[in-house]
Amino acid sequence: MKKVMIFGTFDGIHKGHLDLFRQAKKYGDYLVVSVARDVNVKKVKNKLPVKNENERLKDLQNCPLIEQVLLGYEDNPYRIIGEVKPDIICLGYDQSSFTEKLEEKLKEMGLKPEIHRLKPYQPEKYHSSIINKKS
Repeated sequence: MKKVMIFGTFDGIHKGHLDLFRQAKKYGDYLVVSVARDVNVKKVKNKLPVKNENERLKDLQNCPLIEQVLLGYEDNPYRIIGEVKPDIICLGYDQSSFTEKLEEKLKEMGLKPEIHRLKPYQPEKYHSSIINKKS
């Protein structure tokens, strides 16, 4: 079994997210999604998400493309990777938070997953920042 892991806020599931999950699933057969904690979203985006972390977690648990959904950690966003030990990590096309030190942190944990950057899906239309402005 090849375990694929992705991370994000996922503030309202939309077609862009579904495409991200489908792309990630092409790399393996077990998709694990780590949901960003509210406190970390606030640090990175300078605002809280529209839906709180438990609502976002529940939304993803209802998605048939995902096998496992976990809340990340407030103190160390890389810690969840050490617990899951994925074979592959997929990053969103615009994902920059916590990616600059990712390879260094993986090496510290003794992990060597493949890392893939996924393609955007109509980003001018399906991006949470655009969709959440409309609502």
